[in-house]
Amino acid sequence: MGLEIVTESSSQKANVVVENLRSWSPTAVAEVIESRGETTVVVPRNLLRDAAERCRADANLQFNLLSDATCVDRYPVEPRFELNYYLVSIPRRDRIRLQVKVSGTDPVVDSLAPVWPGANWLEREIFDLFGIRFNGHPDLRRILLPEDWEGYPLRRDYPVEGFRDVPSSRDLFKKSSML
Repeated sequence: MGLEIVTESSSQKANVVVENLRSWSPTAVAEVIESRGETTVVVPRNLLRDAAERCRADANLQFNLLSDATCVDRYPVEPRFELNYYLVSIPRRDRIRLQVKVSGTDPVVDSLAPVWPGANWLEREIFDLFGIRFNGHPDLRRILLPEDWEGYPLRRDYPVEGFRDVPSSRDLFKKSSML
């Protein structure tokens, strides 16, 4: 007589999240993407923070850890940007990705730093490299590049050649040998 362990599949766990969000607000889930054993729940931009709060506070979900936040530039496609928030429920041993699509003409979304304080630096990095602004962020400023840097280097339309007025190392060598 062997012990049979029955576990919930990732799609069954994802269904719990999707059903919970839809019962809270019928428009909270715009799309569900299942790929390679991972579930992405696409939420409308105006409901992102509320959906995140629901994922964290609801006793049936308990997504108590924001493990990462990333951005993808789909230029020239609109909506141009995809923001991905990777959530983990430690008590439930579950993961899910919340995704929000953001227009290139109005790259603004609510900050999730009030929900998960760890979003602070992740959102600053996205702001610094992609130029997406986060409403309600406690300290939205550049984190990797100097404050006077112009442009957002991870945008697909950023000039790959860089700026032409940067002196070459040969020019610097000439100046130092003249001294």
